[in-house]
Order: sequence, then structure tokens, then C-alpha cells
Amino acid sequence: MHKAGAAALTQLLQYDPPDEAHRTIPCSCGHPACYKELRSKTVLTVLGPVELSRPYYLCEHCSKGQCPVDAELGVAGLESSPGVRRMESVVGSEMPFASGCEPMKELAGLDVPAKAIERASEAIGLQIALRDTREIARTKQLVLPVVPKQNIPKMYVLMDGVQVPVVRKDAEGRAGRTEGQPARTRECKLGCVFTQTTLDKEGRPIRDSDSTTYVGAIETAEEFGFRLYTEAWGRGWQWATIKVVIGDGAIWIWNQADRHFPGAIQIVDLYHAREHLWEVAAWLHPNDSAAKKLWMAPMKDLLDEGKIEPLVAKLREIAADHALAQPKVTEEILKEADYFETNATRMRYPQFRAQGLFVGSGVIEAGCKSVIGSRLKQSGMFWTVRGANEIIALRCCRLNGRFEDFWEENRAA
Repeated sequence: MHKAGAAALTQLLQYDPPDEAHRTIPCSCGHPACYKELRSKTVLTVLGPVELSRPYYLCEHCSKGQCPVDAELGVAGLESSPGVRRMESVVGSEMPFASGCEPMKELAGLDVPAKAIERASEAIGLQIALRDTREIARTKQLVLPVVPKQNIPKMYVLMDGVQVPVVRKDAEGRAGRTEGQPARTRECKLGCVFTQTTLDKEGRPIRDSDSTTYVGAIETAEEFGFRLYTEAWGRGWQWATIKVVIGDGAIWIWNQADRHFPGAIQIVDLYHAREHLWEVAAWLHPNDSAAKKLWMAPMKDLLDEGKIEPLVAKLREIAADHALAQPKVTEEILKEADYFETNATRMRYPQFRAQGLFVGSGVIEAGCKSVIGSRLKQSGMFWTVRGANEIIALRCCRLNGRFEDFWEENRAA
């Protein structure tokens, strides 16, 4: 059936020479290009290879040739149709490019090399990234889209960072995560936006189904802040009754929250805060798991009850007790005390729960794995920053349910 379809499509793609009124067309140099002949080209389509025969024009002034039909069909300078490139981009966004050859063969009956999947995926990802960049640029100039009024009881913005392995040239001049070792990764900043309307029978918040959208890129915190704000605004941030930002306590997160989401309730992920306490327990009882758990119990209660000031006082008291005998332990405990003191207002967990709010960042942590890790952190992978950002843009577009919209806009353009 594919062969029959390809044969029929080949017949449809046999263009006639132009009539006398269309023997010349404009050239980009400003001079006319004249019709020379019909030229053939093999194009891979969803039905298989087809032969395209179309008019060829040549400019005598600049010696530039062109086939206007190629642009109309979306194959100018390309060997595959838009439909094939769309398939390749979907496959390339989900799995290693080399692994994508098999599903293209088994599911679509098309023999395509891994390089073609890579080129199509990154090219379409680039188009999506450029579109996103234009929207962000308008946001920076306060040219925001008009979002119809909506009834949004609660809207959340979450941020986190995840390391992506990169090629050596994109890691040069950067300190490694291990002291004395060169950098091998770059941080991808990932954000998500979702809404919440209801609670379960136990009074725990329930995320609205299919309400989570993602944005991400390897870029500075400042650039990412505008990216996430653009997404939140487009989702109707201004109409949310209660606005919440959740993060793990990293300084860059709260800097962006203060700048782009002023007035929002800020919450440090409870489970991340508990990890800080476990780190203190490890310093105090490095070889005694039972002692760690015993120490953690009352400290965890203070944290869960939002009693941060007594918690900080207790940590500073413990640090003072170890000042002479264990100065390194004292230093680490004081760092953690500063962490809790700085984020005290973001750790009033009973108050947040009473409002029916999430107090954990599990959604964004899962996103770091499903959006970034599952595709960009597989064994042996090393990305250029540009290539990684193109695939991230493509994945976010698809996961956000906007790939079809992008394709229609691109087709109309």
C-alpha cells in the first residue's frame, strides 16, 4: 500500500513547465531569475521515496538557482518531507538517535539514518526554542499576551536544577562538582507550573489532572526567570487566587521568585529540608545509624511543626558544644543553622497545610528525571549546550501538549 501510495504521489508531483506569464520570478539579489528546465529530486515521504519534478529558475546576475515548489512543499534544501521530519523529531525526542532507526523502520516502514533523526530533531527543537525566545523577549518588554479571566484557586510555580553531561568545549573554564576535577556537566534549570483545585478525603492537596507544563534550558538564572515567568503568565498567573512558589532552598530560586513572583507564598520543600537535618545527623553520628535516628526524631518534629527558631537555637547550641573538639563539625552545623534561619518563613508547614497547600517539590523532581534525565542523561551521552537546549525545547513542547499547535503554526507560516 505504501508503494502504491508513493507511485500515486509521484504522479501528483510531476509539475508542468510554467506558462509564458510565469517564466521569470524575483531573485533575492533584486534581479529576475529565468526558467531553465524541469529538474527532478527524490524526496522521502511518509509513503516512501517519491520523485519530484519541478521548474528550476536561474538568475543570470548572481548565478543563484531556485525551485519555488520546494519551498511550497517544505522540502527546500531537504531530502525528506515535513511529515517524515515530524516523525523523526518525535522519535528523537524520546530516545537516542541511533535507537530511533528501528521504530522508524518497524512502525513507518522508512529506512532513515540516525543522523537524519538527529538533524530533524534538533532543527525542529531549534524552531521551537526560537519561538520561545521571541515570546520571552516580548515579556522582557512587558508586551504580555492578554489571558482571558479564569477561575484558578491555586497556582504553583516550581524550580530546580539538574546536571546534564556536556562536551568538553562547553565545560571549559568551569569548576567541577568535585574539587580539583574539571567540569563535565552544565546545570539545566527546569521549571513547572500547575494548578490545584481540590483536596482528597484526608485533606491533602490534589494536583489538577493534565495541568502541569514545563520549561527548561541550560542558561543563567536570570534568563530562566523570564522563561518561567512567561510560562506562568500564559497559564493565567494573574488570575490565581493563591500563588505559590516551591523550591529546594537554592539562593537563585528565591532570587527569581522575589523578582518575578512577588507576593507569592514561598515554600521550601519539606523533604529537602529534612535532608539537611540528616546531614547534621551524619556529622554528629557518622558510624551509628541508631544514634542518627534517635537524634533526628525530635529535630524532625520541630521542623514538621514549623518551629524553626527553636530548631536553629538547638543547632547552634550543638555547634558550640563541638567547637573545640570538632571544629569541622561545628562549621558544617552552623552552615545548616544559617540555612534554616534564612528560610524560616518558608518553613511554616502547619500553616501551609492548613491552607491546603503542597509542601513538597516532588513534581519538579520527577520532572528532572522524566523531562531531562530519561533523555539527556543516558549512558555515554555528552551534549553541546545548543543541542541539549534544542531537545529540551522539543520535549517540553510535546509534554506540554503544544506540539500539534506548533506544527499548525509552522505550516501556516
